[in-house]
Amino acid sequence: MKILLTGATGFVGRRLVESLEGLPDRELTCAVRKSGAVNCTREALVHDLDADTDWSGAIGGQHVVIHAAARAHIMKDELADPLAEYRRVNVEGTLNLARQAIEAGVKRFIYISSIKVNGEQTSEGNPFTEDYKPAPEDPYGISKMEAEQALQSLATDIGMELVIIRPTLVYGPKAKGNFATMVKVVGKGLPLPLGAVHNKRSLVALDNLVDLILTCINHPAAAGEVFLASDGEDLSTTELLQGVAHAMGRPLRLIPVPSGLLMFGATLLGKKAIAQRLLGSLQVDISKARNVLNWRPPVTVEEGLARAVGKQNG
Repeated sequence: MKILLTGATGFVGRRLVESLEGLPDRELTCAVRKSGAVNCTREALVHDLDADTDWSGAIGGQHVVIHAAARAHIMKDELADPLAEYRRVNVEGTLNLARQAIEAGVKRFIYISSIKVNGEQTSEGNPFTEDYKPAPEDPYGISKMEAEQALQSLATDIGMELVIIRPTLVYGPKAKGNFATMVKVVGKGLPLPLGAVHNKRSLVALDNLVDLILTCINHPAAAGEVFLASDGEDLSTTELLQGVAHAMGRPLRLIPVPSGLLMFGATLLGKKAIAQRLLGSLQVDISKARNVLNWRPPVTVEEGLARAVGKQNG
């Protein structure tokens, strides 16, 4: 089976390359901007991702496309019109690739989306499922939703097998963003006022997400479906900090400040969005992946955190 992977140099893409390279029944081609950027035997140089990208040198003869490339979520986007740029890359670029994949006879298109399509928060005991009406709140989430919808329409019209995967926050070795910040803060041993946070958040270990993607490459029941991805074990922010500290072998100093007081203070300081990520809940239900694909996350949260901080600090 021949597979084309976009986003091969990204956080998820690099782990996919490691998993797919050298397998006897897989022939992987990595779409890259610069040769040698990732340890992939077969490369295809693609310099941009938009409506005008020519994929002819990469797409021919492929059976499956795993589309992990995207304009990623940017916390402080300084563009005058961020949504336009997200649409250029994540919507127009994705559709252009999908159309050329169809013309080249690609059988299955696996799109790595985001839980942000569902929204930013859930209420207690009411996790997101694949059937929830999309409610993205930022330009990145909107672009991912629009790409999903356009792909679904295209796949329905043409008959290509489309699989959409929406991961929650992905953590693992060399993770960046919020997880990297958390590891750094825990490593400093500073006291944190997060000892009484009773929210619930779903995360997904890098190895679990990669395993789900690999499962979707040729599982017959995956065609035409959307799957949410998580570890299946939800943690409060307090529990997550404790887990990170345990994995690092570092002491943790948590002060039990009520969440309401923290939110009030963060709002006064103009940090409400950050506080919502720390104090709010975002849970997903992965029952569909379990039932339809018979998939189980192979890595526990404890194992995932150990792998993440062990390599990150090694």
